[in-house]
Amino acid sequence: MTDGRADVSRRGFLRTAAGATAASAAAGTATAQEETEGGDGGGGGGPPDLGGFLDGVGNFDGSVTDATGQDTATVQVGVDNGGQPYGFGPPAIHVDNGATVQWEWTGNGGGHNVVSDGDGPLDSGSTTSSAGVNYEHTFEEDGIYPYVCVPHEGLGMKGAIVVGTDYPTKSSGGGGGESAGPPEVPNSAKTLGVATSFVMVATLGLAYFFIRYGGDYETPE
Repeated sequence: MTDGRADVSRRGFLRTAAGATAASAAAGTATAQEETEGGDGGGGGGPPDLGGFLDGVGNFDGSVTDATGQDTATVQVGVDNGGQPYGFGPPAIHVDNGATVQWEWTGNGGGHNVVSDGDGPLDSGSTTSSAGVNYEHTFEEDGIYPYVCVPHEGLGMKGAIVVGTDYPTKSSGGGGGESAGPPEVPNSAKTLGVATSFVMVATLGLAYFFIRYGGDYETPE
C-alpha cells in the first residue's frame, strides 16, 4: 500500500493503538497503586507498637491475641506470670472498636485491680480477690490502652488492649519499632499489571504487523 489514503489509515491506526496502550497502562498503574495503598480497606493492620510497655512481663511472648470480630473478649486476672499468679491473660489483646473487654478474676494472687497506665479510661477501683468478672469496659476509640494492677505492677502485672485499626504500629513509628520493608503488592494488583502488559505487547505487535504487512484500504468503486 503506497497511496496517501493508506498512509493516513496507518497513522490513524497507530494513533489509536498508542492511545489505547497509554490508557491501559495508566488505568493499571492507578488501580495497582490504589490497592497497594489499601483501597477502601482503611488503615492499620500492622503489628502494634506497644512501646516496650510489656517488656519484661513473664507471660508476654511478643504476640497480641486477636479477638477482633467478637463483641466481647475476656482477660483473666491473676494468671501465672513467671511462676507467680500476678499476670493478665492474655497480656495483650486486639479487639474491634465498640467491643467490650471483661476482666475475669481467677481468685489467685490476692487482691487485684485494673487501672490505666497514665491517662486512660480504665479504673476498676479498689482491689478485689473475688473470682469472677469484676470489671468491664467498652472501647469506643481506636488506639492502644496500657494498664496495670497497681499493687503488683512492680511484679510485672501489666496488660494492653489494642483497639480498632488506627493505632501506632512498628512500621509507622512510635517508640523503637522495627524498620518497615517494602509494601506488599496485592495479588489483584499483580494480575492487573500482567493483563495491562499483555495488552500493551499485543497492541504493539498488531501495530508492527499492520505496518509491515498492511494491505490496500481503498474504498472499492
